[in-house]
Amino acid sequence: MHMTIRGVAAIAMATVAAGAAHAGGFARGTADTDILYEDGRVVLHSGATYVAPSRAFETVSGWPVSDDGMTGNYWVPSLAAKIGISDAFSCAVTYTQPYGASLEYGPQTQMAQLMAGRNGSIASRLRSNEYGATCAAKFAAGRGNLVLIGGAFLQSIDYEDRSLLGTLHLSDDEAYGYRIGAAYEIPDYAMRAQILYRSAVGHEGEGTFTASPLAAARYGVPAGYSVFAYGGGTLPQSLEISLRSGIAEDWLAFGSVKWTDWSVLPSLDYVVSGFGPQRKDFNFQDGWTIQAGFAHNFTETLSGLVSLTWDKGVGTGADTLTDSWTLGAGAQLQTDIGTFRLGAGLTYLTAGEQSIARGATLDATVGGDWALGMSTSYAIKF
Repeated sequence: MHMTIRGVAAIAMATVAAGAAHAGGFARGTADTDILYEDGRVVLHSGATYVAPSRAFETVSGWPVSDDGMTGNYWVPSLAAKIGISDAFSCAVTYTQPYGASLEYGPQTQMAQLMAGRNGSIASRLRSNEYGATCAAKFAAGRGNLVLIGGAFLQSIDYEDRSLLGTLHLSDDEAYGYRIGAAYEIPDYAMRAQILYRSAVGHEGEGTFTASPLAAARYGVPAGYSVFAYGGGTLPQSLEISLRSGIAEDWLAFGSVKWTDWSVLPSLDYVVSGFGPQRKDFNFQDGWTIQAGFAHNFTETLSGLVSLTWDKGVGTGADTLTDSWTLGAGAQLQTDIGTFRLGAGLTYLTAGEQSIARGATLDATVGGDWALGMSTSYAIKF
């Protein structure tokens, strides 16, 4: 069985990248802990994913609108380095951006919010960083190996929301979480079953609220007046079960199921000095992501795969985070100077609606939309 488990895992990750464009809450990157299964004492891996979603309101407050797309394009970097302490024990350090969001509403949507007398968002942005260290211990068990996985990570966030009344900025540079898991692998059959848990992370951020000209006129404060603000919430825990196995010479099947506890974040609760408690509703439900696919070795150096991914939308009416379907394809080329991987995904975002009654700032609908994603990576081992 010539198919390398690590190669298939890397390409599979690339193909689902576009699925995170407008689904799964704020989910974006995943730490590259699969590097722990790589052969070699020292392994280095770098990659980046580019996602271009296209999501726009069809109607706002019951009227058709022609605003441009509200979702911004983005990059997700991934870095990982593994050191094999022995044949049975290895550790890796990883970096990625696990969460993110970028929304900007057009002039028609902004005017609808103003006419409705609601302090809705004009634009919002969420950025995050995750720095992790994870180790794996391998034990002989029957025909294969039992692998125990554990580690910790530091996570930071930076959030900005620009509304009609002003701009809220909150950041938290230091919050901690952990991941634990276990796997059983039989290398002769390119088989591995794994369960991996990532803990929830609570954030308490500090920052400012800066008044807009509208707030200045309404409340009699100077335009640009800035006051202290603080608040936060919890970003979710997740549990993923994955399985891959050779099914014929140079053929491999793989699949995974992931649960993410997005219902832990019903709202962002914060306090603005002089204005009191405030909140931004999300009302998320838990998310599920299911993926399945096949991979094939064409030659000793070239392999590829196709996959299909379904992501259950977490929105309950406070936004338009609907279900998505992603068709992905990827390729891997092994050379004397390292391994090159390329993946692409085409995502269909299903239609949906949001309403004031369910926590939205406006009644609005979206039709079926599309997102494109591309990912490339390079790995070298010593």
